[in-house]
Amino acid sequence: MADATIDYDAPDLAARVEQLSQDQIDHLPFGAVLLNAEGVVTFYSATEKRLSGFEGMPLGMKFFDIAPCVSKGDMRQRIAAAQEQGKVDLEFALAGDHGDRARGVRVRVLSARRGGVWLFMQRD
Repeated sequence: MADATIDYDAPDLAARVEQLSQDQIDHLPFGAVLLNAEGVVTFYSATEKRLSGFEGMPLGMKFFDIAPCVSKGDMRQRIAAAQEQGKVDLEFALAGDHGDRARGVRVRVLSARRGGVWLFMQRD
């Protein structure tokens, strides 16, 4: 079961999530995706798979090639620019989701301890 103290809005969300087991991350009430420095998916939570409606398992794939809803606009460029500067701490609101084009998605992008970034997705 997920740790009830993990709050999507916590300033140290990534650090808290990195203290959890994979099973605990899989049971968070919001999706969690870990990308390496090249944007390749290295972790994709069970919650994200279920809530997004994405079929298959994207491990080893470039996230922005398989997730057109987050590839739009300047999200990809803003993440890259933040990575170049060091610490990533961004938030995006998206209209539309992979499985439901009418659903809103809030995305937090935070630096991962070992490089790359976490994407945390909270849906309406």
